[in-house]
Amino acid sequence: MHHPPQFASDNWSGLCPEALEYLVQANAGSAPAYGYDEWTARAADAVRELFEHDADVYFAFNGTAANSMALAHLCQPYQAIVCHAWSHIETDECGAPGFFSHGARLLLGQGDDGKLSLSSARSLASAQADLRFPRPVVLSLTQSTEVGTVYTPGELSALSGLAKEHGMNVHVDGARLMNAVAALGVSPAELSWKAGVDVLSLGASKTGGGIGDTVVFFDRDLARGFDFRCKQSGQLAAKMRLMTAPLLGLIETGAWLRNAHHANECAAYFEERLATTGIKPAFPRQANAVFIRLAESEGESLRRRGWPFYVSACHGAARFMCGWDATRERIDALVEDIGHSIDPDARQRPAP
Repeated sequence: MHHPPQFASDNWSGLCPEALEYLVQANAGSAPAYGYDEWTARAADAVRELFEHDADVYFAFNGTAANSMALAHLCQPYQAIVCHAWSHIETDECGAPGFFSHGARLLLGQGDDGKLSLSSARSLASAQADLRFPRPVVLSLTQSTEVGTVYTPGELSALSGLAKEHGMNVHVDGARLMNAVAALGVSPAELSWKAGVDVLSLGASKTGGGIGDTVVFFDRDLARGFDFRCKQSGQLAAKMRLMTAPLLGLIETGAWLRNAHHANECAAYFEERLATTGIKPAFPRQANAVFIRLAESEGESLRRRGWPFYVSACHGAARFMCGWDATRERIDALVEDIGHSIDPDARQRPAP
């Protein structure tokens, strides 16, 4: 059954044509199993070329596994990971980092617009007093953040520098890294190893890909034994080429960047059209996400009109994501229904 583009998540979209074409090609005939195939080798090389670095590259079924395996590989069960309180590893992964690491703790920092502040990171990184508290050894950042903002190369470098001063490695949850690259107009290298990032979880499903995430170790020494961790964690796909071929298609054709630009531009258009209803985003619109505050009755009205969306438990704003398949026509229809759903009188009344 065909459904028009929705905005509840950029994961709702299917594969873009370029990724699908590579999947169809990879599916023809047989190939060695468990990642010993040409498609997987080419995909790993394509990732290295994309990041301009001789990185060690691994593949997992999804972002939760990619993040959690990477973090578990970087810390012992009695150690800790510093992250923003709204980071995906804290709010959306059901405790998976602690589960995979057999007990490592997340230390939750603060910062405006979903970005961990340098001062908050410093206070948590310094929490190494004695045996009674787990020592932080990893700094984990989400790019773009869970509220759609982006860390600039300068901000990443400052946070990474602080982490290195305290003997910590730096992990980036790059589920929407491609959108951040497009938003900032910089290279993937400038948002990763050049800014001090040691390990990156690279997502592609939100940018036109299918199943699977990629774990990129820019320091090969850190990756020792990670292949065994992938196998033990149930992340070694038997028919790996069916996971990696779509990623190869995205990179080789340049679709990853075109799709990211399109999604970001659609979010900018959505913000522009929202202004006609008097609604301003709850957070700065910098990538492909727009958050707005809706009263419960307004949200119910919008859902009745056929628009599903998520409301964050962290900040209470409703999230609308633009994927590679978003269209201006669908955005116009959404904004029209938002206009019919909102209560102007309630919005003019002062908060109790």
